[in-house]
Amino acid sequence: MHSHAQDHLEENEEMPTSEDEARPITRSIIKRTLAGQDNAKTQAVISELVKTRRGLNQRHIQMIALAGTIGTGLFLATGKSLARGGPLSMLLAYCIVGMLICCVVFSVAELSALAPLSGGIIRHAEWFVDPALAFAQGWNSVYANAILLPAEMVACAVIIDFWSDINHAVWISALGALLVISNMLLVSIYGELEFVFAMLKIALIVGVNILSICITSGAGPQGYPMGFKFWRDPGPFVQFLGIDGSWGRFLGFWRVLSSAAYAFSNVENISVAAAETQNPRHNIPKAAKRVFWRILIFYLITIFMMGLIVPSNDKGLMSNSGDAGASPFAIAATNVGIKAVPSIINAVVVTSAWSAANSAMLVGTRTLYGLAQEGHAPKLFTRINRFGVPWISVAAVGSFLALGYMTLSSTASIVFDWLQQLVSAASLVHWINIEVIYLRFFYGCKKQKISRTELPWKSPFQPYAAWIALVSFSIILFTGGFYIFIDGNWSPQTFISSYFNIPLIFVLYFGYKFWRKTRLVPLEEIPIHEFLQIANENPEPIPSPPTGWKRLNVLWA
Repeated sequence: MHSHAQDHLEENEEMPTSEDEARPITRSIIKRTLAGQDNAKTQAVISELVKTRRGLNQRHIQMIALAGTIGTGLFLATGKSLARGGPLSMLLAYCIVGMLICCVVFSVAELSALAPLSGGIIRHAEWFVDPALAFAQGWNSVYANAILLPAEMVACAVIIDFWSDINHAVWISALGALLVISNMLLVSIYGELEFVFAMLKIALIVGVNILSICITSGAGPQGYPMGFKFWRDPGPFVQFLGIDGSWGRFLGFWRVLSSAAYAFSNVENISVAAAETQNPRHNIPKAAKRVFWRILIFYLITIFMMGLIVPSNDKGLMSNSGDAGASPFAIAATNVGIKAVPSIINAVVVTSAWSAANSAMLVGTRTLYGLAQEGHAPKLFTRINRFGVPWISVAAVGSFLALGYMTLSSTASIVFDWLQQLVSAASLVHWINIEVIYLRFFYGCKKQKISRTELPWKSPFQPYAAWIALVSFSIILFTGGFYIFIDGNWSPQTFISSYFNIPLIFVLYFGYKFWRKTRLVPLEEIPIHEFLQIANENPEPIPSPPTGWKRLNVLWA
């Protein structure tokens, strides 16, 4: 009798409260369904899903997904892509990488809908593949996002030079402090910030495309229509490094294809804070499905218009300046005599760079938190403050902001390029690992005779989409620094930044595997049934369909 009452009391104590905002998985259910799994891992999942607060709702997740597809890679880095490959090469490259990224996002969403764990794909690697892969990819992700923080802060400081000559250290310190403070607060604060920044990015995208249409049709100050003038002269392709013929044009296209990957980095972020997302089994797949048309509309239309208004041989495209003067849109506006546009672009690009750092901070800290939950990092990083935020993880990742001060020397632009290349390679490795994890999960379902119709959400075109993305990103990773092997272009720094991540991921994986004697989880032992039972015993409320004017909201409804 006493035992029964005690059990009943324990279960009641773990039920969600209004303050904790709908914790969908209770301790008793996890104990029951994962009873056959490793006890330490089970307790980690219990602790996480009981303690974390679900402060991200549908509106936040949808706009975070959108913000992840629009960043400084589109506003600034596309200038060099246009110069290296030409307008058609750039359009084709971004289209191909965009479609491949959709495959990755769909895979992540299917896994996160079944197992919405903080840390996203890192935690899925632990349960579905091998603890060694979770360790390797987890630390790879932490390091990549930690490096991205100083890179974006330096970008903000250099862009601010457009208006001010104040030392970069001031802006790096001030903006970095705001970054840490915002991530120490409720995750809903992060969601609101990203919501606002996403709206600004959309406004800029709409504005520059309207500007492009006006310039192309002859509505600018100079008053003459350009049409496809720059597709005819200097042409749709560029002879890369002066190499003549179709080979030179193909190399230009491949150079742009390699660099396009950086512009899409962190698009898969929608699942990293899954444990802090309301109704994750509904909201994460919905956000993933909308990534497809958002890439088409926001990236590809913008890339197409960019190729119409700026010639690929414009010297401003290869400028080393960090401000909007190197942006194709600002160059086009300057060429036709519009003066106010560069300042407008600068203002939004600053918020875009800070937003990218904010997202990187969330990804890095939640990944570190997830690693600690799985025993791959000190338990110190699992400590949560009264806002439900892993504050020690935030402090640890935020400490890498100090690397931004290294770029205060005369070699700032070189250091900044290295950081970007390292992040780009890490993103490719991350996408490859996502598809490896997904394919293990997919074939685990087949082995256990689990129909995909039983899953909370099944992504389309699988497993073909996962295989295509896996092979394609592997080829891009191994050929990403191809141009340094062409006579006269060798650069040891570029070689290291392009290929450092390949040996790193293998050292992390095999080092941990031999140290801890981990094993590959057999397909028949992957706990898919257990997570399905958790999902079935904890159905999420189905949101009511929008009515009235809300039906016109295509951004986050």
